[in-house]
Amino acid sequence: MNKFPKLVLNAVLLLSASISFAQKIDRKSLVSRHNVVVNTMDTLSSLTVGNGKFAFTVDATGLQSFPEYYTKGVPLGTQSEWGWHTFPNPDGLKFSETLRPYDFNDKKAGLYSVQFKEPERNKKAVEYFRENPARLQLGNIGLEIIKKDGSIAKPQDIVNIKQVLNLWTGEITSNFKVEGQPVSVITIGDAVQDLIAVNISSPLLKEKRIKIRFRFPYPTNAFADMGTNYKNASSHQTDLSQPTANSALFSRKLDDDKYFVKAQFNGKAVVSKVEAHYFTLLPAVSENFQMSVSFASNLSGGMQMGFPAVKKSSEDGWKKFWLSGAAVDFSGSTDKRANELERRVILSQYLTRVQCAGNFPPQETGLTYNSWYGKPHMEMYWWHGAHYALWNRTDLLEKSMQWYFDAYDGAADIARRQGFKGVRWQKMTDHPGVESPSSVGSFLIWQQPHAIYLAELIYRNNPSKAVLQKYQKLIFGSAEFMASFAYYDPATKFYNLGKGIIPAQECYNPVETFNSPYELAYWKWALQVAQQWRSRLGMQPDKNWQDVIDKIAPLSQKDGLYSAAQSVEDSYSPESKFTIDHPAVLAALSTLPANGYVDKAIMQKTYDKIEKVWHWERTWGWDFPLIAMTATRLGQPEDAVDALFKNITTNTYLPNGHNYQDKRLTIYLPGNGGILAAVALMCAGSDDIKTQNPGFPKNGKWNVKWEGLKKQP
Repeated sequence: MNKFPKLVLNAVLLLSASISFAQKIDRKSLVSRHNVVVNTMDTLSSLTVGNGKFAFTVDATGLQSFPEYYTKGVPLGTQSEWGWHTFPNPDGLKFSETLRPYDFNDKKAGLYSVQFKEPERNKKAVEYFRENPARLQLGNIGLEIIKKDGSIAKPQDIVNIKQVLNLWTGEITSNFKVEGQPVSVITIGDAVQDLIAVNISSPLLKEKRIKIRFRFPYPTNAFADMGTNYKNASSHQTDLSQPTANSALFSRKLDDDKYFVKAQFNGKAVVSKVEAHYFTLLPAVSENFQMSVSFASNLSGGMQMGFPAVKKSSEDGWKKFWLSGAAVDFSGSTDKRANELERRVILSQYLTRVQCAGNFPPQETGLTYNSWYGKPHMEMYWWHGAHYALWNRTDLLEKSMQWYFDAYDGAADIARRQGFKGVRWQKMTDHPGVESPSSVGSFLIWQQPHAIYLAELIYRNNPSKAVLQKYQKLIFGSAEFMASFAYYDPATKFYNLGKGIIPAQECYNPVETFNSPYELAYWKWALQVAQQWRSRLGMQPDKNWQDVIDKIAPLSQKDGLYSAAQSVEDSYSPESKFTIDHPAVLAALSTLPANGYVDKAIMQKTYDKIEKVWHWERTWGWDFPLIAMTATRLGQPEDAVDALFKNITTNTYLPNGHNYQDKRLTIYLPGNGGILAAVALMCAGSDDIKTQNPGFPKNGKWNVKWEGLKKQP
């Protein structure tokens, strides 16, 4: 048989595939086909403009006209990375009153900040330091449209809605009618400053039936803050001044915290005080009104710009973003899920750029509304930030990595008071790195290797001496704690993690729990990376770190499956209480390679078992990308795609792209970041996966084109 024609055919096919793969993606077309269109007053379809450190979320009018109506959907927030508030502490409560001693292994009387139920003073101290500081809702800016009968239009009066978010330019255009009269609003956010600009066009301006409302709420001190607490008027101050005929300045004071809101507008306008913290601006123009509004922590902050300048800033900023880094294109695929996956990928890039690309780790609800008092959770930081490096936008990750340096001393204090070396990174925290009391968070450890993983991604994208020198402090401090935390059991001759831990799957008692698989695998991998950093810097390996690497406990097994923890007898039976929350067993082979440590055959059996027994209704949005990554590393691309589309409420992606969880968390940005990280692995693979597009079935239904993605470790 002549094999030459077959070889030629194979060569042609490979060449054509590589040519298709190398074709430049039309990024504007890719992005623009997923512009968000809203045609109703849908409270779960709020849209946001912003720049990663400031965000402004609007309803179907293009402004925050109906904030109370939207409180049970995606709230109409105005938040910044600098806007925080601390309530007074009249009782002189001290953080030390949140500390309780625990004895784990040979670490005697380590002090952990936990949630006391009694005595009363300790309980009050816990509540105070969990709630303070909290992120501020900086103010509502909306329309007041006066109907013919003199009343103010309500949500049901806004009809014929057509609202479009132009993702390529970051511009929201909102068209609607009130009593037959058209109104058009263009809303944009500056690419750098904490500033928005709007252009309002309507015949109602000439009739003086459109006002712009400025209303400033008071913080609620609650888990979530929707920005609509208009009570407590005497507890804060809002002073109005008009430095020029074309501007208004609102000076805000809440206890010891101050900030300023400045409006600048074209033409004349009358600014009136309706009541405390409630003002209206009545334009004197006839058909078109433009206004920019800036938010700043001090009067010298920012430079006021008019609508045309802000519009150009937004257009230039978003074009630069979309043309940078990576892109993935699923057009041409016949799998009916392909377009929806592409939509989620595009909108997740937009949302994480708007909400999570500032100078600090973000909270799980970004800059829209508070969850957990507006504080970031550092175990979620990988899910917020790793995708920036994997999508070759490393600069956006490096901005918030600075937090680790700011929080370093506080992290060292935590390790020291618990009897360990190095730095123990905070779980729930704030910008300065103050630990928040938590009976779960104080025992979590899987945030610890994140600093090493993320710094390694940065180095892989820029393998320079400067990067090694910059991040070695974080790498070595993290590794010192990790080696110190591992407990050598002379009976087994292995190093254990715990007792005294709560795994990523948070339904465990820390007093009993040890050797959960994800944490073990992450510990071993991260310490190996830390040793590589020593080698890159011309240093000898650390003997203590290597001892832990060599002798870390193996993953516990029962009935041919990986156990949820060595301390757990029953992981997967129908009666087990451990088949809820994150399926963290699978995480040992998700963002991490097998590393000669995880047995893929056992993990496959574990994966199959979890699919059958897990209570999926009690999971979180980032669990599904996690599962997709595990399936990809197991060589199961069909399962990987299926995981991203598992029909579970917490895997819902709203029309605006947000990952919906429940009524409490209507948006959840770790799900968006997780989608991007998973797709990067599914396309580009990892160090130990050499096949092209390993996470997508080779059934002829997926046409996957990408450029610029980076491999996972």
